[in-house]
Amino acid sequence: MKIRTPADLGAVIRDRRQQLKLDQAGFAEKIGVSRKWVIEIERGHPRAELGLVLRALDALDLVLDAGTGTARPRKASAVDIDAIVAKAKKGKT
Repeated sequence: MKIRTPADLGAVIRDRRQQLKLDQAGFAEKIGVSRKWVIEIERGHPRAELGLVLRALDALDLVLDAGTGTARPRKASAVDIDAIVAKAKKGKT
């Protein structure tokens, strides 16, 4: 699965945050940003600072694989990125 848009990345971040049972405020505090920033990135804000996005992915135990362009968990628990993106797209129609 390729993450092709900021909205795709936002959907992955939101789903993983929810899987880890983190609310937006707690997640924001964990990575040192405002809750507003979390809301914007989860909505697919296209101008998010790359360093903060990488910090967010790290806090969620996700890595960005430049070889395939997909985010995947570092640990044994699997995240189905295809399902997350499809769910996010379905919710918008």
